Amino acid sequence: MSTMYIPALAAFGGSAFGSVSTIVSGWFSRRRRLRERHHTRSFSKRERLYRSFIEEASRLYADALINDQAEIPQLVSLHTLVGRMRILSSNEVVQAAERTGRLIIETYLSPNRTFVDLPNFIEEIDPLRDFGEACRCELMNLPAR
Repeated sequence: MSTMYIPALAAFGGSAFGSVSTIVSGWFSRRRRLRERHHTRSFSKRERLYRSFIEEASRLYADALINDQAEIPQLVSLHTLVGRMRILSSNEVVQAAERTGRLIIETYLSPNRTFVDLPNFIEEIDPLRDFGEACRCELMNLPAR
């Protein structure tokens, strides 16, 4: 083999290696960006779902404190949100949401409360505490992928 071919083969090999490494590096960085985008969307989707549940549950709980008649369409809406959580969320979040739903129904079935009764049930006034803590733990521990 002639010594002239050695530098030519080395140049070709270096050029090929540089091209392949650029392609592989681009592929890995694109894949990472797609994973980060998926993670961000998943996080945002859960935040919106939890916010909707908290708003609906708070409104229903406040209504249940002063009314005996449940708003069935809104209760169905609340349980629809719980159903969506079953798809996206951990068991702890779903169980906390179900407990909140049961508490709201039990509140509708209990006697109406007045402002004078407030000191007696101050501990019950935050039915979403467990749900909020479960959501926070889940969102903080969501894998970055």
